[in-house]
Amino acid sequence: MTLKLAIWDMDGTIVDSREVIQTAMCRAFGMCDLPEPDYEATRKVVGLGLEEAVRTLAPDYHDVPGLTEAYRQAFVARRAEETFREPLYDGAMETLERLANDNWLIAMATGKSHRGIRAIFEMHPLEQYFDTIWCADDGPGKPHPFMVEQCMGVLGCEPHQSLIIGDAIHDITMGRNAGIHTMGVSWGFGETHELEAAGAHEVHHDYASLNTGLDRFAEEILGRHGTEPAA
Repeated sequence: MTLKLAIWDMDGTIVDSREVIQTAMCRAFGMCDLPEPDYEATRKVVGLGLEEAVRTLAPDYHDVPGLTEAYRQAFVARRAEETFREPLYDGAMETLERLANDNWLIAMATGKSHRGIRAIFEMHPLEQYFDTIWCADDGPGKPHPFMVEQCMGVLGCEPHQSLIIGDAIHDITMGRNAGIHTMGVSWGFGETHELEAAGAHEVHHDYASLNTGLDRFAEEILGRHGTEPAA
C-alpha cells in the first residue's frame, strides 16, 4: 500500500479557537499590567510556542515566564466559564473520518501543549483519528521542522508522501523547512496573501476545496509509484 500522510495543525484549522485565544491573551496582559494586544497582533503569533508568542507580543517585558503563566491561567479560566465554546470548523470531523477510511496516516503538529490537546479531545471525539501527535512540549516549535520530521519518522513516511494542513504562516514555513507539500487554509488565523507569501503550495477556503486538494495529492502519489518527485 502506498503511504500518504496528512499532518494537521489544530488551532484555526480544525477547531475555531480565535475567541478563547484572544480573550485569554488580553486577560493575561491585563493581569501583568500590560496594554492588551489587539487581535491583529495575536493572530500572527498563534502556532508558535507559548513563551515565544508572548515574547513576540511584549518584547520589552521583564517577566516573560510570568506572562506565559498568566496566559495559561487565563486560558484555563476561560474554558471553565459557562459561555465557553470552541467549535469544530464545518467539515473537519467528516474530513478526518474520510481520510482514515481512505487509509491515510494522520498526524498532528501543533503549538498547543499536550494538556491543551487533551482538553480538545475531551470536547470533541477526535483522538481516534490521529496516529501520532507532536506538540510544543516535545521539542523545537514552529517553524522548525522538528515536529514534521518526527511525524514522518514515527509513521515511516518520506517527504514526498507527506503534506501539512495549517492556517498560519508558521505551519507553512515548518512544512517548507521539512521539504513537504503545504496546504494553507484561510478560515483561521492567517490570511490568504500571507499564506501565499510564506510559500504555501495551495490555499483552500473551505473543507470541500481542501478535500479536492487531498484527493489530488493522493492521486499524484499513486502516479509516482513510490518514486521521488522531480526537484
